[in-house]
Amino acid sequence: MILSIESSCDDSSIALTRLEDCQLVFHKKISQELDHAKYGGVVPELAARLHAEALPKILEETTPYLQEVKAVAVTTEPGLSVTLVEGLVMAKALCIALDVPLLPINHLHGHIYSLFLEQPAVFPLGVLLVSGGHTQLLHVKAHGNITCLATTMDDSFGESFDKVSKMLGLGYPGGPVVEKMAKQGDAKRFNFTVPLLRTPKLAFSYSGLKNQVRLAIEELGEKRDEQDTCDVCASFQATATAHLLNKLERAFKAHPFECFAVVGGASANLYLRTHLEKLVEKYRMPPLMVAPLVYCSDNAAMIGRCGVEAYKRGEFVGLDDVRVNPKVAF
Repeated sequence: MILSIESSCDDSSIALTRLEDCQLVFHKKISQELDHAKYGGVVPELAARLHAEALPKILEETTPYLQEVKAVAVTTEPGLSVTLVEGLVMAKALCIALDVPLLPINHLHGHIYSLFLEQPAVFPLGVLLVSGGHTQLLHVKAHGNITCLATTMDDSFGESFDKVSKMLGLGYPGGPVVEKMAKQGDAKRFNFTVPLLRTPKLAFSYSGLKNQVRLAIEELGEKRDEQDTCDVCASFQATATAHLLNKLERAFKAHPFECFAVVGGASANLYLRTHLEKLVEKYRMPPLMVAPLVYCSDNAAMIGRCGVEAYKRGEFVGLDDVRVNPKVAF
């Protein structure tokens, strides 16, 4: 088996994936959301301390399987440096104790493999990666052969939901609560402008939309009631999604894909999924590929699935040669 560790942000997770058939033998994740909610976002130093407490507790549950571990896969990039180190230190210690090699895994590659848990990977494909830290359009030709066609110029799709939630006083994480409030709102009430609508540039941007939302909230002032909040959420979500769809239409015309997928924590947004399904159908591609909702956010299962492919290709590194790279993308 591959033992995999994920600690790139605020989720402590360990998994065991069978090499023979990619079956997930064990997976557990401990979220830190409640610990960070009172601060309105992730506090890196707190996250690192919580990883130091949670990861050993999860590891204890894998003891019956450790003799079958053939390698340890660990997220080394991108992410928060202080939290990545927690996972890497554990991974190195396990490699020494079990006398097995180390596989450094790019966290974003892991999100792509969340599509293929317990099944063979299918490439090539286009992938929209949307999370709290990234908004990228990728052309994945094969394992490790990835071209980034577009990325955000400022805020990410998921980050913009968090910031809108904070402005409305709805708490952290913002994605689920904004989506929930939007279901009760009027998406046409606030005429927010779709970012970069008239520019052919293939890129994403959410800072301008975030500012439009801020001004709308300020105009509502103290008289803002729950329905106003729902309407703001609905109008924002619709505009944020329309921006993605507009740029994807341009991309589909310039770079026809055999099939298309959406991954990342923000891909759990069902409003986004529904509209992407319609877009993919419009361009007569196979049905939109998605990860199971439980595996959209950061998790060790996707790191382990990516680790299986890395193991087969012998992508091992020496323990003295691996470092964390917090800002690396691909």
